[in-house]
Amino acid sequence: MRLDKLDLNLFVVFDALYQDRSVTRAAERLHLTQPAVSNALARLRQQFDDQLFVRSPSGMLPTPVAEGIIQDVRKALALLGRSLTNNAKFNPAHASKTLRVGIHDSLAPMVLPAIAQELNHKAPSIDLHSYYRDRANAVEALKSGDLDVLLDSPAVNAKELRQQPLGESHYVVAMRKGHPLAKRKLDVEAFIKSKHVHVSSRAKGRGQVDIALNALGHKRSISARMQQHQPAADITANSDALWTTPLILLKGTTLIHKPLPFEVPPLSWNLYWHLSAEEDPASQWLRKTIANACSTLLQQH
Repeated sequence: MRLDKLDLNLFVVFDALYQDRSVTRAAERLHLTQPAVSNALARLRQQFDDQLFVRSPSGMLPTPVAEGIIQDVRKALALLGRSLTNNAKFNPAHASKTLRVGIHDSLAPMVLPAIAQELNHKAPSIDLHSYYRDRANAVEALKSGDLDVLLDSPAVNAKELRQQPLGESHYVVAMRKGHPLAKRKLDVEAFIKSKHVHVSSRAKGRGQVDIALNALGHKRSISARMQQHQPAADITANSDALWTTPLILLKGTTLIHKPLPFEVPPLSWNLYWHLSAEEDPASQWLRKTIANACSTLLQQH
């Protein structure tokens, strides 16, 4: 294979097909017609003397040859991309693109409106798309370019990522107005005698509150466990159960709150991006915009 005879745009198509496992979706991603993507795949197959992708009930599956070259292709595309953008000027007021943010649904109601306001004011042609990915999939999405940035806790670890602390929110004990403990000092004894609502993305296992209690030789009674914060707020507002939660998540609820009667480390949030976007002017501007929108909000809690 002679590189001077090869259309490098074919590798852009190859990467899209690897990500999407579909000619149709790859064509949509690249703003090409399906015949154009199919033609590019045919040329790639001829160059590599391999099918590269084979049809299956779950989509176009990469062959061993495709699996063997994908990382090199992505590194090459990232290098070319950096060469093109390192010295480019980015004007947010006239830029047109989509910002894809991975964000946990607990943080989204507070943070996304602030980000959207910043974009609307400074970059009206930049669209905001957000959705939650679990940490393992979010890391892969940052690597592939399906996500531009990720907002999550510092538990995300991957050598290919860069990160920036955004702020933290301290835990408090939330309860309904008129709760029997509302006008009393909340001590550890009253805390462990109460029923509790617990929010966790995991089906089982202890949270930070339970770990801290266990260190003191105590255990609480969890009467309701769920993955979403809004139902937890609703249950707490209509019962005598207590909900120990980062203060920021009480914004917009009718709940009152008291300090925790024992120490629990605050919940921290970081901004993550892939190292290939480190020097990209557009990514730098977007990261700064998000950090400015988020840090003040988080540091207030």
